[in-house]
Amino acid sequence: MNALQKNPRWKGRKGPVVLVIMDGVGYGKYKEGDAVADAKMDAFNAVRAVSPHTKLKAHGKAVGLPSDDDMGNSEVGHNAMGCGRVFNQGAALVSQAIAGGTIFQGQAWREVIAGLKNGGGGASRGPATLHFIGLFSDGNVHSHLDHLKAMILQAKNEGVRRVRVHVLFDGRDVGETSALEYLDPFEAFLKEQSGPEFDAKIGSGGGRMWITMDRYGADWEMVRRGWETHVHGKARAFRSAREAVETYRKEIPGIIDQDLKEFVVVDDGGKPAGTIEDGDSVVYFNFRGDRSLEITAAFEEEAFGAFDRGRRPRVTYAGMMEYDGDTHVPKRYLVSPPAIDRTMGEYLAASGVRTLAISETQKYGHVTYFFNGNRTGKFDEQLEDYEEIKSDVVPFEQRPWMKCAAIADRVIEAIGSGGYDFIRLNFPNGDMVGHTGVYQAVICSMEAMDLQLGRIRKAVDEAGAVLVITADHGNSDDMYEHDKKTGAVSLKTDGTPKAKTSHSLNPVPCVIHDPGYQGEYKRGGGALKEGLGISSIAATCLELLGFTPPEDYDPSVLTMN
Repeated sequence: MNALQKNPRWKGRKGPVVLVIMDGVGYGKYKEGDAVADAKMDAFNAVRAVSPHTKLKAHGKAVGLPSDDDMGNSEVGHNAMGCGRVFNQGAALVSQAIAGGTIFQGQAWREVIAGLKNGGGGASRGPATLHFIGLFSDGNVHSHLDHLKAMILQAKNEGVRRVRVHVLFDGRDVGETSALEYLDPFEAFLKEQSGPEFDAKIGSGGGRMWITMDRYGADWEMVRRGWETHVHGKARAFRSAREAVETYRKEIPGIIDQDLKEFVVVDDGGKPAGTIEDGDSVVYFNFRGDRSLEITAAFEEEAFGAFDRGRRPRVTYAGMMEYDGDTHVPKRYLVSPPAIDRTMGEYLAASGVRTLAISETQKYGHVTYFFNGNRTGKFDEQLEDYEEIKSDVVPFEQRPWMKCAAIADRVIEAIGSGGYDFIRLNFPNGDMVGHTGVYQAVICSMEAMDLQLGRIRKAVDEAGAVLVITADHGNSDDMYEHDKKTGAVSLKTDGTPKAKTSHSLNPVPCVIHDPGYQGEYKRGGGALKEGLGISSIAATCLELLGFTPPEDYDPSVLTMN
């Protein structure tokens, strides 16, 4: 990797460039339900009022997703910002592999099928079982039900006789109580496919924020509950997944899909219908990596210490994609991930730039791993510091301020230390609290973050630094469901607004606060370029650091004089 070219016309600044990523904060389309606009965001509004600013695209094709109907997410958003270019992402790559049939021609799929034929299920259990575990929706952020259906059909065509699906209800990337809208048609699909030679059923399930889909080691208890449920069949028993959903909704008023408790479906004899046994095959069909690594470790690692797995079945395990390209996890995967190279972080390390990357646990991997193009570890141990503030293990609506003050404390210290040239941080509030659907909590989260933004701006001014404020996607800006035709707020039966817990399709801010401005670029009203995507953040930061961005990077928002 070659060092970046210096811009000879850049006059330099006393302090570092500070990139603030307000996770899940966009410009809302509707007045009703825009918690960002409703919150008292004095610090953000004040800095925007005196600084060049524009709006950036953060969804759909602008971040490598199949269409502009696809909401952005933190993974692809940080990829785009850190890589300076747009790569086709997991959703598009998997869809292409299925449409072209290459997924089923690959070695991993062949091994999954061969494992069933070689393993056998034992006389008492019948044929070996192909298990699918993953997020049960069409949100296209972690998974898509069309991918699951295509694999089930292919398995049937290849002579697989028994399939069990372990569903992780969403209610986060899709409607908060939409589980049955996905479950009923899927059960009909399984029934249509089933017959004397093909037995396909749902075996177990639960909500994505209650079992299986933890990330960054924030709450391994989630994964343990998922393991006990999917593998051992140890959970509350129901005759169907629908019965489980309906029962939990009656017993726990107000519960949303992502928090549904674990369950197993039992057969006519009262035994779990989908335990995972020796000789079975397992496909984890999420394509996104962060919430896939821990359950993968439970299946693959020999020396595993996060919890007691009890009986560990000998299975042929495959992930939808490679979730970590550095450690090569999982060992077997169906679709190759995007080949991302020459990231901003790699260029900065090669150019001798001293960097700090910091967030709390919930977004630490985003501002490091995803920002670096799905790469674990640092490019240069001497030049880079990565710091994780431990997140509270409580529902986010109970602590909506999260750890933004602790993040700001460290960033302010780092700005004043003179030890860094580039600091990037992520405030998770807008996304993590936005996903709860609790409007009051989201307002609180925005105002708490704004207080810290004001503190950071003061430190930037005192140090003669540069502040870049942006976001990876929208969320808190769109907290109510709206009628697609009229725009009217959708109401519950009690007359209150129906909460929206998924990301938005809205643009996000880009604000450049440069108190030491010396005329190197155009500024003033409308000076920043319009119509760009968040992939332009990389070139923008490089220019503010005094470098000429690589020629194939997407353009900076700045127009140089």
